[in-house]
Amino acid sequence: MLLFLRGAEYLVPTAVSFILIAVLAFAYHEFAHAIVADRLGDPTPRSYGRITLNPIPHLDRTGLILLFLIGFGYAFTPINPRYLRGNPRTSHAIVAIAGPLMNLLIALVMGLPVRLGLVDVQAPSQFLPSIYSFLAFGVYFNLLLFAFNMIPIPPLDGFTILLGILPVDLAYRLQGLRQYSQIIFLGVFFLLPAVGINIAFEIIGPVISFFFPLFLGPFAPFFV
Repeated sequence: MLLFLRGAEYLVPTAVSFILIAVLAFAYHEFAHAIVADRLGDPTPRSYGRITLNPIPHLDRTGLILLFLIGFGYAFTPINPRYLRGNPRTSHAIVAIAGPLMNLLIALVMGLPVRLGLVDVQAPSQFLPSIYSFLAFGVYFNLLLFAFNMIPIPPLDGFTILLGILPVDLAYRLQGLRQYSQIIFLGVFFLLPAVGINIAFEIIGPVISFFFPLFLGPFAPFFV
């Protein structure tokens, strides 16, 4: 949370928005994975109680605490690709892309009231976000999760999607990178930025810049 509060003009409203939006964005991202895997024949998410709109079962306590403390968190849905119908790589890729697409859908839905002029553009009060600032933050955060998870490195969804569309032999060779997921993740998101190479920003920034005004309107300010 500290990353999102740094430089924020309205600290308490931003914190309130962040907590509520983060819980919903993470939970329904995982719900999308679970429901698609279930529809494709994998009983694992259902056996773990993940076929529910209740956000609580979809959250990981440690991942949520890390998100609030350092701005990087996680949640996961138990999936067994061997149970998925059809080509395992393709089916797993379909399950993987469901999560980011859910975040994109949430961003679209939260932006619609603003885009249609149903919500006045207002700054937050001292202690609570305005409807506009809450919706705008919801659009921003869900776009962030969408773009972030589409980056094609392990352990992100984008890597599973990439394996699903590459030729079999190349996908098989790249599959071995999963065992180095933590090293690759730390390298891309922490070590490289420390030396001035911010690959994630180069991907995430343009995505947010494209969709944010598209969903909210090009002239709508975003109060934080």
